[in-house]
Amino acid sequence: MVDPGSLKFEEKFLERWKEANIILITHKHGDHIHKDILENLNIPIYATREVQNAYPTISFHIIKENDILTFDNIKVEVVHAIHGYNPNLKGGKAVLENVGYIIDDGNTRLYITSDTICFENDYKADIVALPVTAHGLTMSAYEAALLSKEIGAKLVLPIHMDNPAYPTDLNYMKNTFEKLEVSYKVLETQESIEV
Repeated sequence: MVDPGSLKFEEKFLERWKEANIILITHKHGDHIHKDILENLNIPIYATREVQNAYPTISFHIIKENDILTFDNIKVEVVHAIHGYNPNLKGGKAVLENVGYIIDDGNTRLYITSDTICFENDYKADIVALPVTAHGLTMSAYEAALLSKEIGAKLVLPIHMDNPAYPTDLNYMKNTFEKLEVSYKVLETQESIEV
């Protein structure tokens, strides 16, 4: 499970969360880490030192960029991410340690970008999960489309469209992805696909 946050959390999610073998956290913001729930789960949680410092009551396995984690036949690459900035992040809310994850089972590579702006990289993935909210914190649909094509993704999963402070312009996303011939699927809450 990646980034089980507090935003729009419902108690009915908890049983599903408890089924996770490991939890991967991308950065310290509460919409990516539900402190009250995670400090009571007995599941290994991986995160950066900045996340550990922000949540001292939770025990994390500390990771950093370029680490490779192996779980049975699953490889997880810890990759670079750049959380955007706007003045709402003053007062210690700016993210200095942000990572994404490329999860590889030997057949399919799933890249979960974290909240990131577009940046040059040489990552390759079959599927990419990325936020397209823009507002200086993440990519717009245009940058997301370009990035997904550059990494060779056959499918884009737009994520993090649950934050009312930074709503995704769904018409712009749809028009941009279709114009740039990007295959995408918007999942509803509790909807799943197998990759």
